[in-house]
Amino acid sequence: MRLDIFRRAENDGKYSYLAVPEGKYIPHEAENADWEAAARSVDVDDNQHALSQYHIEEPLEQISAKGYAITSVNKS
Repeated sequence: MRLDIFRRAENDGKYSYLAVPEGKYIPHEAENADWEAAARSVDVDDNQHALSQYHIEEPLEQISAKGYAITSVNKS
């Protein structure tokens, strides 16, 4: 699967990341934040359990469940 990655600034120079399937919009429940594009068309293997550079765990499971994947609040 190919994903587009967005980010938003948090405290202490850290970022939260949000991943959506390539070409899809940020879902309504997440669009109220100031997301900016971080990476486009990122290839993700169907067996990949994390996007560690974005602190996103189980990205494909999250996308299946809610249409997007987001940084774990414990890792951002």
